Order: sequence, then C-alpha cells, then structure tokens
Amino acid sequence: QVQLVESGGGLVQPGGSLRLSCAASGIIFSTYNMGWYRQAPGKQRELVATKTSSGYTNYADSVKGRFTISRDNAKNTVDLQMTNLKPEDTAVYYCNARLTLLGGTYNYWGQGTQVTVSS
Repeated sequence: QVQLVESGGGLVQPGGSLRLSCAASGIIFSTYNMGWYRQAPGKQRELVATKTSSGYTNYADSVKGRFTISRDNAKNTVDLQMTNLKPEDTAVYYCNARLTLLGGTYNYWGQGTQVTVSS
C-alpha cells in the first residue's frame, strides 16, 4: 500500500519560514519523480516544485528564489523549504509521487498539510 504522509504545515507570519516534509512508503522511491503542489480555497491545484528521479528540479515562477525542494532517497523523503512566505502562499500543500512507464502512469497523493501565512 502506497502512503505519502506530509508534515510541517502551520501558521506563520509573512516573511517567515516553514519546512514541509513528505515520507513515502510502498514505492521504490528513487525511481519516482517527487513534487509539491498546493491548492488555495476556490482555486485549482497548482504545481509548486518537482524533483525528478535524476535530480532535475522545477519551480513555479511564484516561488522561485524562495522555496527549495530536496529529496533523500535513503530516507524516502522529500522536503520543501519555504522562506520569505507571503499571504498568497496560503494553501493546502500536497506531496506527489509520479512514475511514468510504457504501460502507464503511477500517480499518488498525500492527504495534504495546511500552510497559513498571516499576521
């Protein structure tokens, strides 16, 4: 059974920092592309950052220079370090694991963790 369990969300003031962590089980973690997505109230889920199995990273323009994604294949974890947080970063943040093979795509989501940026 695949599980992605996020932790580290919470309430933070503008300009503050948070670190989200996602622990994966039930998959061969090193083969999966890992990512963080977020969904604000009334909006669609959007990509925040991804880190592929080969180490390539991609960030949404809105978080470039402020957020850093990292992964530890030995611990089966992917983290998102968020700095200089803004109120518009408020959302539920979801961990994602994705593997595309010739026969299809395996795509898994965590349950989400709330991040609220407010004074």
